[in-house]
This record gives sequence, C-alpha cells and structure tokens, in this order.
Amino acid sequence: MATIVSAPTLSVDEKAFADRVIAELFEKPGALLGVLERIQEHHPNKYLSPDILEYVAEKTEIPLAQIYSVVTFYALFNQEPQGDHSICICRGTACHTRGSRNLLQALRFELGLPEEGEEGADKVCATTPDRRFSLRTVACFGQCALAPVVEVDHAIFGHMNEQTLHREVEHLNGRKS
Repeated sequence: MATIVSAPTLSVDEKAFADRVIAELFEKPGALLGVLERIQEHHPNKYLSPDILEYVAEKTEIPLAQIYSVVTFYALFNQEPQGDHSICICRGTACHTRGSRNLLQALRFELGLPEEGEEGADKVCATTPDRRFSLRTVACFGQCALAPVVEVDHAIFGHMNEQTLHREVEHLNGRKS
C-alpha cells in the first residue's frame, strides 16, 4: 500500500516567525491571544490558516480545539484571507438608531457584495472577489457618543454618513470624488 505524504503547507519563514513569536510571548499572561494576533498581523492576507493553527497547537502543546475556541470567540481573528483594506461597521444600539444599517447596505452595494438573508443582515464578514476590501460588522465599538461609528483600516470615524463613507472608499481606491 502506498503512503501518501502531504507537502508542507507552511513556509520555512512562516514557521520561523511563529517560533519567534511563541518564544517571545508564550510565558506572559494571555500569551495565546498575543501569539495569534501577531501571527495574523504578519500574514499578508491577515488571517490564521488551519495549518498555522495546527502548528501553534503543536508548538505550544495547547489542544487544537482550545485554540479554535479562542479564534472563533474573538471577532478580531480571521479564518479567511482578508482584503487589502478593512471596513468595519458598528451595529450596536446607538449606531443602529443613528443609521448604521443604511451605511452597511449602501457599502455592500458599492462594493458589490451580496445582500444576506434577513437573519444574517446585521452580521457580516465578507471580502470582495478582488480582495481589495473586507467588510465586517461588530456588535459595539464602545464609542456610542460618536454613533454611527465605522472603522476604516483601523482608524475610527464617528458620526459617519453615506457620503463620507463613500469618500473614504474612493480614497482607498486612489480616486477622488
């Protein structure tokens, strides 16, 4: 019977970076969060592949199920490749009452992302096919006085409206409106 040997899916550089991060952070409180965050940020597509999660589990001797429970619990972790630019719209109560749903719908349309069914209309995590933009929602940024709040490439914008959001997207596309 032939043995199937799978090719390594992590590069030597990816493993070396993970090893350095684990060595640097693993003895500190909350180490797993820091390790995963640094590895994700280092990846060109800002996500954690199943292969890197298995590698971290092996190196840290933390059960893979525990690592997945952390990755799926915290919204900051991505399990799919992300776009070059990220846009995150708050769907908390204050933002909702001040129009964040309209912002979400307008941006979906502008980016060419399909509408979700009614049940999933407020929970979004989608990337455009060209990987230019990733759009997601969060339950609350904790910036209610600035509602509606949108985060664009990790910068918080308060009192957002459709026109300003459109300008931000145009700016990211390198065009002026």
